[in-house]
Amino acid sequence: MRRWICFFLAVCCLLSLCACGQTPEQSDSQDPAGEESQEPEAPPEPEPYSIYDPTVMPEGGTRDGVTYAAYDGIVEHLFFHPVVAYPELAFDGDAQSDGIDDYMVTADEYRKILQSVYDRGYVLVDIADVWSETTDESGNAKMVKNTLYLPEGKKPLILSFDDTNYYEYMLANGFTYKLILGEDGKIASWGKDPQGNEVVSRDLDAIPILDKFVEEHPDFSPFGAKGCLSLTGYEGILGYRTQTDTKSWTEAQEQNRQKEREAVKPIIAELKRTGWTFGSHTWGHIRLGTKSLESIQADTKRWLDEVGSLVGPTTILFYPHGERPDGDDWKKTGPVFQYLQSQGFRVFCSVGINSFSYIKKDICAVICDRLHPDGTTLRGSDKVIGWYSQFYDARDIIDLDVRPDRGVKWTPKSGA
Repeated sequence: MRRWICFFLAVCCLLSLCACGQTPEQSDSQDPAGEESQEPEAPPEPEPYSIYDPTVMPEGGTRDGVTYAAYDGIVEHLFFHPVVAYPELAFDGDAQSDGIDDYMVTADEYRKILQSVYDRGYVLVDIADVWSETTDESGNAKMVKNTLYLPEGKKPLILSFDDTNYYEYMLANGFTYKLILGEDGKIASWGKDPQGNEVVSRDLDAIPILDKFVEEHPDFSPFGAKGCLSLTGYEGILGYRTQTDTKSWTEAQEQNRQKEREAVKPIIAELKRTGWTFGSHTWGHIRLGTKSLESIQADTKRWLDEVGSLVGPTTILFYPHGERPDGDDWKKTGPVFQYLQSQGFRVFCSVGINSFSYIKKDICAVICDRLHPDGTTLRGSDKVIGWYSQFYDARDIIDLDVRPDRGVKWTPKSGA
């Protein structure tokens, strides 16, 4: 079924792109040579992309000559913020520099992390495939952790990406500006380099970088999974200004918003077709542990109206700031958690020191923690970098030549 859905989305995306490529009819006048005007080139047909269900063993236990085996262990989960494309703009000593250093990695560091987890035997899985909703013997809904059937000897890894919105503050601070479809029909980034030149690339943004890595290492994603994009809505999504403004709103602003909504739809369709999924990060990046229930309800409705209406339904909620609703979501189930669960969310993701997960007994939901490769953990103590040692050695990843001179807490490798 998932493959049919992906095929349908691909066709819709292609038809939409073809429509965008049409031009107004030419006048009856001909050029001096009497030659007819050439039709614009049709966009390239998308390359086929297969998505498989990791909870189903391939028939005969093999696929494409690879043997699969049952896996019931820990499913690791790493998350990233947008990656720094131009360190010279990000780390220029302004008011944003230290924050970017704390919470982001550079494009080169990100590539090294992908290579390391690949070399250590991890394979990508979709977070929505790890847990499922079912019913118990009394007919009550509950979540269960699925057995995954992985290539023999491999370990599962979820990737998620917070704030994939391309906020205004990022545009002058070394990040790409938006996602687009390149001339080859593949997802690329658009932005400006330090000299102000427009740049279309698949090497400067976390999403196309991972796409390229999977193209070069298809065994890294045996099921076609990529990552889950965690979206707010207050400055649009994916670099498109699809949001409303509560302070003032004009007809011109609404027309531009509708134009941006139409422009982002082919991007969303291509992302879905090629293994990317979407989750909520709340509309306003609000703190779920301190906001009132009424404000959380209003924010959730706005996310569903402005973001969910574009990306479709999701069962995944990523806590902004890692802040748990009702203070402690795994020891109690308060009114905020109950409300969020009633809106269709089933997997609730925070931040921690390991890939912890817990299926709640009193409500149909699972909560999990994720680890965060970023400047704070790359510079951390020996204990901190030990939390990430199954994925990479932070001392091999961090690029101190481009980051601010803020020191490190770990012990250098012997002989280094």
